[in-house]
Amino acid sequence: MTKDQKNEVIEILKEKFNQYNNFYITDTESLSVEQVSNLRRSCFNKQVEMKVAKNTLIKKALEGLDSEKYAGLFESLNNVTALMFSENPKEPAVIISAFRKDNPGDRPTLKAAFINGDIFVGDDSLNALKNIKTKNELIGEVLGLLQSPAKRVIAALLNHAENGSSATETEVVAAAVEVAVAETPAAEAAPEAPAAEAAPEAAPEA
Repeated sequence: MTKDQKNEVIEILKEKFNQYNNFYITDTESLSVEQVSNLRRSCFNKQVEMKVAKNTLIKKALEGLDSEKYAGLFESLNNVTALMFSENPKEPAVIISAFRKDNPGDRPTLKAAFINGDIFVGDDSLNALKNIKTKNELIGEVLGLLQSPAKRVIAALLNHAENGSSATETEVVAAAVEVAVAETPAAEAAPEAPAAEAAPEAAPEA
């Protein structure tokens, strides 16, 4: 691979790291060509992008973006590396787990994952990642608890978040709860007390 080709790969990787807030670093060593093809197909069907690249180029791409932010991932860049990029933070973990059930062995192995700014290291993190609550699931739980017109507002908040909002899942849920509270009808005013009856006039003196 020439220097220009390496630089081209680095730039492509940078674009992907900027595009996705979630990506997994996996070890696909010992997988056959057919198994890798099947894994790619599974990723494609679940809208997960899979890319195989040299560890040195992956590291240079991450360092070129923010070496401090991604420092916790560098030790995981060894052996054969396949990257999985996904909008859904748990989907790659689900794919890996399902693939292992259908294929003998422990490959692909999870080396590390970057999820919305948090770093998970080691294959032991796979189960935790598989059970992560997605933004849609968090909103769904709130909607299930609230029985009010605020549901429409919460749905609008979710739609806004999915279309480019930088709000975190916690912020979206907090906003939803705040809206629901604000829209809760105030207690009906107590009926006014009846006006006091006029006292009877005094009887005239004899």
